Amino acid sequence: MDSPAALFDTVLARARLARAERNGYAGFLLDRVVEDMDDRLGAVLRNFATVLDLATPGAGARPVLAARYPDAMHLRLAALPKPRGPNLIVGDPELLPLAAGSLDLAVSLLALQAVNDLPGTLIQLRRALRPDGLFLGCLLGGATLTELRQSFAQAESEIEGGISPRVAPFAAVREAGALLQRAGFALPVADTDTLTVRYADPFGLMRDLRAMGMTNVLTERRRTPLRRATLVRTAEVYAERFSDPDGRVRATFEVLWLSGWVPHESQQKPLRPGTAKSRLADALGTVELKPEPGRTP
Repeated sequence: MDSPAALFDTVLARARLARAERNGYAGFLLDRVVEDMDDRLGAVLRNFATVLDLATPGAGARPVLAARYPDAMHLRLAALPKPRGPNLIVGDPELLPLAAGSLDLAVSLLALQAVNDLPGTLIQLRRALRPDGLFLGCLLGGATLTELRQSFAQAESEIEGGISPRVAPFAAVREAGALLQRAGFALPVADTDTLTVRYADPFGLMRDLRAMGMTNVLTERRRTPLRRATLVRTAEVYAERFSDPDGRVRATFEVLWLSGWVPHESQQKPLRPGTAKSRLADALGTVELKPEPGRTP
């Protein structure tokens, strides 16, 4: 059976991320998720002996993880050319060079939305974690850049008579939760955090996307340069439809958080139906209403 065609040009994606990091990475979004990661790990009342940072851009996650787990072995996996730093593993996030059961905690921030086989990567992470090991990661969710997507679609339709893929499709929260279960994680949790960033004009957003290495790397992207008329019309539509009263425009970033544990006998397990020893109505202090005989509720 033929494998599905790749959605992303991973070689181009890595080259653009490397360029962004060389030229000054726009870290406002990464700074936010690193802070959120630290808060989420603070609620986990245990230590981890071996910690992996999987392909997080820049260095923002490493000092936070090192401060939280000072006695752990800290590893970082990256696929960028000429990587640097101690305990660095050069590898492909879709083909992890990790032994089974070699990790206690794996973290990945703003990297997994650009992999072609997310289910496969999650399965490999689960295998690399020891029993009762934790995966915590975030990627961009489905509402990300909805304003830019709509503006490009309208401008291209008007100017060029058709629409080409400009903004990558992002995962939805329900899909992400199901992927964690399919990968074999226990106690899977998926939730979202929506951030609104404001710019003086749409070109400020485009500059930041370039500085985050997040420009178009779809394999089905149009290979001819973007026409100036289309770009100008995109900015006009964006300003017309998504500006605030003060003239600044909005950009949505939906951050999709995923967490799951490798199964272990010590973890909580749901009770079998019918084995509860107390009623929900008693816990809520309400009266349980039962349907009359012969009538459906």
